[in-house]
Amino acid sequence: MTPTPRRRLHRSAFIAVGTAAALVTACSAEQGAAATSGTGTVPPTTSAAPPDPSGGSSGSGTPVASSPTPTPLSASASSSTPGASSAATLTTPTASSSDAPPPGSGSIVPVPATLTVDTIATGLTTPWGLDFLPDGTALVTERDTAALKAIAPDGAVSDIGTVADVGPGGEGGLMGLAVSPDFAQDSTVFIHYTSSADNRIAALTITDGAIADQQVVLDGLPRNSTHNGGRIAFGPDGYLYVGTGDAQNRPPAQDPAYLGGKILRIDTNGNGADGNPFPESPLVYSIGHRNVQGLAFDEQGRLWASEFGQNTWDELNLIQAGGNYGWPIVEGPTDDPGYVAPQQVWPTDEASPSGIAILGGSVWMTGLRGERLWQIPLTDTGTAAPVAQLSGEYGRLRTVVVAPDGSLWLTTSNTDGRGDVRDGDDRILRIAVS
Repeated sequence: MTPTPRRRLHRSAFIAVGTAAALVTACSAEQGAAATSGTGTVPPTTSAAPPDPSGGSSGSGTPVASSPTPTPLSASASSSTPGASSAATLTTPTASSSDAPPPGSGSIVPVPATLTVDTIATGLTTPWGLDFLPDGTALVTERDTAALKAIAPDGAVSDIGTVADVGPGGEGGLMGLAVSPDFAQDSTVFIHYTSSADNRIAALTITDGAIADQQVVLDGLPRNSTHNGGRIAFGPDGYLYVGTGDAQNRPPAQDPAYLGGKILRIDTNGNGADGNPFPESPLVYSIGHRNVQGLAFDEQGRLWASEFGQNTWDELNLIQAGGNYGWPIVEGPTDDPGYVAPQQVWPTDEASPSGIAILGGSVWMTGLRGERLWQIPLTDTGTAAPVAQLSGEYGRLRTVVVAPDGSLWLTTSNTDGRGDVRDGDDRILRIAVS
């Protein structure tokens, strides 16, 4: 079923939809053949990113014009909805005493951990977003087909429907997925997708195993053929966090008014969350990102994010409210106090990171070009030395999440036009960690 998308309105508010930036072809660090060795590290020297006329790791990208102001289609200045931004204080999400940690995350696993891999499902087309319903059923998005599918615990695959208005192309399409924390009451899942004009956040109502309704929550996010971001995740504070890419428009990644190259923090109506740090841009939580690909919260409620680098360093960052992560002035490590330095960096041929999950005291980070799963131990002050797992065994790896049974579910991405397709690709793998 493919319902016509509607715009979610908060009370009587209505704000017109903006148009988006032009589409420009460019390449990113997601491309290329896999490397076979190497470990993540934070080098002792600083590194600034010089101007790169190509706009990416190869090709001839042309910067796009700044997009118009994105439109939270439920905005209301007098809204009493939780999360209507006052922008009065800096707020970092923390887990309340009633918040249970992610399944299986409480037991520390060895480094390197022992991984036992089983195949859950095969025959998927560029799976991107993955999350679980309360009954243990997994939902998965297919970037290039705009399909939403359900994966039963026994691996049976069924179609939920096709998301309307998706315009696949390059790295864009149907991407991130986050199940509402109140799904048992509202039957809602949230998606991040690329339309023909922009990137958008929408709410889908799932009824009787099908998409019954689709409402746009936030639109006007900049788009391009690459650097669309796409990951979304609910935090322990109940707000939705959105990773965006710079859409090949690098300089305004430093400008809070431009929503590319940012992490956003919004409520489920598309309004800025309470306590967001930029009064002039109430949706924005952090700035100076190139292309955020993974978001995950640890047991302390801290937000971690993985990010594509340009030519030199991919990054794992610990996100601070109001933090500036340097792009395009800095790529990788820095000792400039005006920017937040990454916790770990990798050469782009060893990572090109996408999804992350936190389990057993480690961040687990997928590698596209790197074709491996990185285990990055967490410490009281940050991270310890990463260890590569599954190197080259399954090809490009896109998304990893913690399943209800405490295992990791992992998606391959070999049908995305940049991988070597293997029999059965793309697939979802279940990984028992011990």
